[in-house]
Amino acid sequence: MPDFTLRKTMIFLEDIQHDGGPVGPVRQRGAIVALVRNPFAGGYTPDLQSAMDDLKPLGLLMTDRLIAAMGGRDGIDGYGKAAMCGTGGELEHTALWHVPGGYAMRERLGEARAIVPSAMKQGGPGIRIDVPLGHINAAYVRSHFDAMEVGLPDGPRPDELLLALAMARGGRIHARMGGLRVDQISVGDGLR
Repeated sequence: MPDFTLRKTMIFLEDIQHDGGPVGPVRQRGAIVALVRNPFAGGYTPDLQSAMDDLKPLGLLMTDRLIAAMGGRDGIDGYGKAAMCGTGGELEHTALWHVPGGYAMRERLGEARAIVPSAMKQGGPGIRIDVPLGHINAAYVRSHFDAMEVGLPDGPRPDELLLALAMARGGRIHARMGGLRVDQISVGDGLR
């Protein structure tokens, strides 16, 4: 079993009042990041897929902590995930986060049907990553297309992974670019 030893976590919360326009309903965005040891750094491992199971408990822990920090799951209608490997890793190591991060949020948020937007990259300490956000039930809800930038000054180290989850309450402040609206979601297929 691979050793993804957890070094630290950090939570980011922001409440957005307005974005240059009139003050309206407050939008909340939150993210949690974790730095874990990358057991595959420094070499090539042909079979990585089974290691996703080892990260599932961390995905649930991070999801639960972020929901609690945001005051509960009511009203959370946006989500996304991201992962960054240190310079000793390879981009494919970040793909280990797809199932543990995405399915943990879908499980805890209930009827979440849309694909969880994702970003991956390689970097080092202080490098930041944009966590894409989308609506939890319909990928075509344009008002929820967004991203939240996160990063830590001391990671990821060459032999680490930075794993991130993000959630939001509401779409972008002053969203007015058309497309499918939340009140028009009807198909329930995760798209429309």
